[in-house]
Amino acid sequence: MSAQLSIKNLHKTFEKGTINENHVLKGLDLEVEKGDFISIIGGNGAGKSTLMNSLAGTFLVDEGSISLNGKDITKLPAFKRAPFISRVFQDPKMGTASRLTIEENMSVAYRRGRSRGFSLGIKEKERQFFKEALQELGLGLENRMKVDTQFLSGGQRQALTLLMATLRKPEILLLDEHTAALDPKTSDMVMELTKRIVERDQLTTLMITHNMENAIQYGNRLVMLHQGKIVVDVRGKEKKNLTVPNLLALFHQKSGHHLVDDEMLL
Repeated sequence: MSAQLSIKNLHKTFEKGTINENHVLKGLDLEVEKGDFISIIGGNGAGKSTLMNSLAGTFLVDEGSISLNGKDITKLPAFKRAPFISRVFQDPKMGTASRLTIEENMSVAYRRGRSRGFSLGIKEKERQFFKEALQELGLGLENRMKVDTQFLSGGQRQALTLLMATLRKPEILLLDEHTAALDPKTSDMVMELTKRIVERDQLTTLMITHNMENAIQYGNRLVMLHQGKIVVDVRGKEKKNLTVPNLLALFHQKSGHHLVDDEMLL
């Protein structure tokens, strides 16, 4: 069975040829099966964000290839990947337009990837669809659809962003430390919502997290990066039985490097 997402020999160097040259991705390989929910962790500078930006098309890699469902997307810019790759950022404000209402934001998300030139006019059928989707969040936002998103809390805004990213089922969902800016209680709420949506729609998902406990608890697979390469890749029962101490021990065994808990917060 061929992988849905195939990442081969990725290299990315920033400020090449200068004294600040930084070779971040160093031949990274990853095969992602359809329906995988992968937690990605690693210390500061391991390459997590660079990998996410490479997949989203924020910048192009120097070497290697990225294939999605057998199609080479390595050189596609971000806007051409947007119809089939959705992304939720760390900052809740990045996923919504502050001066648009909840329903207007959802309308924009719903039309993602369609031809340009549409208006924000919302049909009643669409409004009902948005309302039903919002009800599933359990936050009462279905009763505030004409409120500008700037008046929502960080947790409400991030929950809305997650919903918008999955209104039209993406081929790949990228979660870029999407709970890092939230307080612990709100973070737990958004993580449970994430789990529910990903499992319900069987979304192929890659989630960067700084929280090792979340990395162990959520998803069917855990990948750990170190110096631009994958050094730990566990799944299924092996992942389910992990604890933070034995994950750190496994990382040391595979990389020869000691990682303390604090490094995961950077």
